[in-house]
Amino acid sequence: MSEPVRGVVVGHASLAAGMVACVRQIAGADEDALVPVSNDGCGPESLAASLREAMGEGPALVFTDLGSGSCAFAARRIAMERPDTGIITGVNLPILLDFVFHRTMPVGELVERLVEKGRTGVSGAHREGAAHADRAVSR
Repeated sequence: MSEPVRGVVVGHASLAAGMVACVRQIAGADEDALVPVSNDGCGPESLAASLREAMGEGPALVFTDLGSGSCAFAARRIAMERPDTGIITGVNLPILLDFVFHRTMPVGELVERLVEKGRTGVSGAHREGAAHADRAVSR
């Protein structure tokens, strides 16, 4: 069994804390499995320091809310200097839930799996189809 990958969710304001709290409530995930980091009041250096501390020493995957912005820039910079580090941008709840159940996978395979999980977690409908967007909705 591989060393479990630590997940770090970094985002604007309280987004990361809220998403991590949801995952812990739904999945009962360990506190070490997923760590929230906020960019509130952080400059580039202090945000990078917070990320490094949250990532620890082993394999890590950083989840960011946006693909461009201070959180993703800091994550990319750290990933270039740190082995066994992955980044997923545009994080959503299906991605994080799948992550906590598959965090013993190698980082590269895990990133591919989670990106696909995130894509399938998004759906939509318009007008007449809206009533059928969620199978749990009855007529």
